[in-house]
Amino acid sequence: MNHSVEKNMVVSFHYTLKDTETGKVIESSKEGGQPVVFMVGAGEIIPGLERRMMGMKTGETKSIEVPPEEAYGPRNPELIQKAPREYFQNIPLQEGLPLQAQTPEGRTISMTVLEFDDETVTVDLNHPLAGKTLTFDVEIVSIREATPDEILHRHAHGEGSHH
Repeated sequence: MNHSVEKNMVVSFHYTLKDTETGKVIESSKEGGQPVVFMVGAGEIIPGLERRMMGMKTGETKSIEVPPEEAYGPRNPELIQKAPREYFQNIPLQEGLPLQAQTPEGRTISMTVLEFDDETVTVDLNHPLAGKTLTFDVEIVSIREATPDEILHRHAHGEGSHH
């Protein structure tokens, strides 16, 4: 059966993700060797990518451009905040340094250091890929129908389902 990418199919694909503007490779599934496995329609990958993969067949490759609104969202200027330097004790600060912090509720938030002086540190809480147009070079490895169990639980089981 030559399936295509459509709702309730389980799709396995390799991708190389690039910053469209600079052409710089951000990440690639080929480095880890494992393709990404997802169930179409379950919200497991960014919506703009999933939508543009619809109808692709096994073995097909495609370069897909996804605008920020359909990827990680636009950059939100309100997420750039200043924090007292003493919050960052024992951290060798540098501009562009990615950091993770725990909220009192125990959630992990990621941020990037923009600038700092002796008193304050300016951090950006936007997702690192927010505001970027992304290019995914996609190669479909396999497509199969989801099992009733997977459809019930809304995600792909089996190999590679390590979210």
